Amino acid sequence: MGGTGARQPVRAFIGSFTSSGGEGVLAADVDEATGALTITGATDAVPDPSYLALAGTVLYAVSETEDGAAAAFEVAFEVAVAAPRPLGAPVAVRGAGPTHLTVVSGHVLTANYVSGSVTALPIAADGSLGPATDVVRHEGSGPVADRQSGPHAHQVLPAPGGPWVTAVDLGTDSVRIHRLDPESGALRPHGEAVLRAGTGPRHLVFHPAGTHAYVLNELEPTVTLCRWDAAAGVLEPLGETPVVPEGATAPSYPSAVVVAPDGRHLWAAVRGDDSIAVLALDESGEKAELVTTVPCGGRWPRDLALDPSGRRLYAANERSGDVTWLDVDAESGVPRRTGSIDVPAASCVVFG
Repeated sequence: MGGTGARQPVRAFIGSFTSSGGEGVLAADVDEATGALTITGATDAVPDPSYLALAGTVLYAVSETEDGAAAAFEVAFEVAVAAPRPLGAPVAVRGAGPTHLTVVSGHVLTANYVSGSVTALPIAADGSLGPATDVVRHEGSGPVADRQSGPHAHQVLPAPGGPWVTAVDLGTDSVRIHRLDPESGALRPHGEAVLRAGTGPRHLVFHPAGTHAYVLNELEPTVTLCRWDAAAGVLEPLGETPVVPEGATAPSYPSAVVVAPDGRHLWAAVRGDDSIAVLALDESGEKAELVTTVPCGGRWPRDLALDPSGRRLYAANERSGDVTWLDVDAESGVPRRTGSIDVPAASCVVFG
């Protein structure tokens, strides 16, 4: 059987903190046989791009700064194109310290940690960003005085099976449910899932079946299992599972969570402990068991990503300045380190 052209290569894009010696947004070729990354170029056009999101041939980045901005970059998957190219000027998110973003219904949404808000930015026909159409600020606080004196939106993610958007708020121990109007760009608050006080939720991921979600907590090293009702837009907490072994003494600050495409395993990156937790999920998706933990391959894993094949995990280790890749055993779900590349102040990894 023949084709009309060569298959598009897999590429990776890496964020890094420019204020800590990082190069900004980096592009890399991916060796699909070994998982190895080869950096092809970088741009520091936006400071401190702590999180990235890819939509087709446009890459979006938040600028985790006091003023807060989001930026668009044109990317290509041909090897000859070395680095992302800025697509218009960065756009203010009207919030401080954005830490996450997502693409949904013709808009980029950002989670603004310092100001505890979510912003909607429209995407133009060429992929560039327009001025904010709405900003919704959360209200509330939590019992951990130095971290939860007010709202701190840490992640924003579309939910499966409906028009809903979830916003994970570390400061209020909750996940907010919003609805985005794709025509006006307005965000309509819909509901709130209240988690155990003091857990400090940071990131969540949905089960491939779209029926459950797993909320990773930063202030306590646990994951909260939740049932997701897409018709009603309701997230119901069911219980918690630890992501560090019983008796662990190292300070542990979970950061990122990933679920396997077949829904059998869940992985969580844990800073301080500098590990990747392996959890087994039951067939229903409502129960999780900590199987083991393995070293992340560096220090302070800020992000964890699964490659398009579902066979490898990539840890962005901020303080050791590297991205490490690990092959995942298909049966046990246990990752094994197979390589790394130097990336000072690495913050995240996405694939396309």
